[in-house]
Amino acid sequence: MKKVIVFTGAGVSAESGIKTFRASDGLWEEYRVEDVATPGAWQKDKELVLRFYNERRKQVMSANPNNAHIALAELQNYFDVQIITQNIDDLHERAGSKKVLHLHGEILKARSTANPALVLDLIGEELNIGDKCELGSQLRPHIVWFGEAVPNMELANIIAEKADIFIVVGTSLNVYPAAGITEFVSDNAEKYLIDPNADKLNVPYGFKVIASNACDGVLALVNKLIK
Repeated sequence: MKKVIVFTGAGVSAESGIKTFRASDGLWEEYRVEDVATPGAWQKDKELVLRFYNERRKQVMSANPNNAHIALAELQNYFDVQIITQNIDDLHERAGSKKVLHLHGEILKARSTANPALVLDLIGEELNIGDKCELGSQLRPHIVWFGEAVPNMELANIIAEKADIFIVVGTSLNVYPAAGITEFVSDNAEKYLIDPNADKLNVPYGFKVIASNACDGVLALVNKLIK
């Protein structure tokens, strides 16, 4: 069975109504990224950071998987599919994808500030000051903030090397180190990039471009691959 690796970004979740960080203005939901999504922000104002992610979490929990998520899950009936995502939501999982690797964390989880390996599933929408792990330390969002290492990046690169078919959708390939994953894809693999603004992107060598939004582009490509 051929191995299909799908690398997804914010453009996929955006079509489910989840707003994205726009690097052009440095704002995320009207917040300065430096104030809510960095280690320094956490040290400066934990309540603000927790409130920001509580709002994001409510947004994720009220969203539903879209046709792109669903089509990628259906692709599992024909191929060995692995999703590698920059997104922190669980929409791939809710659509039915079985193998999902999150590079930038998962908003529905929390982790210990004393032991980063201690990760917990959150119950409910909120994580607040005073919510502690079994070690007695404050829990923080299980998110990779700007300026932090990406723990799953090495594993993602290893997975990418094994792709027979590699699909990029919903990401401009501007956020590193994640964007460097395309460098690990074999020259012999079929490679596709789905993006409505593909003409403005620095498309990696060897990628076939589908100039479309995530839902329409994924549906078209999945149908092609199945046939």
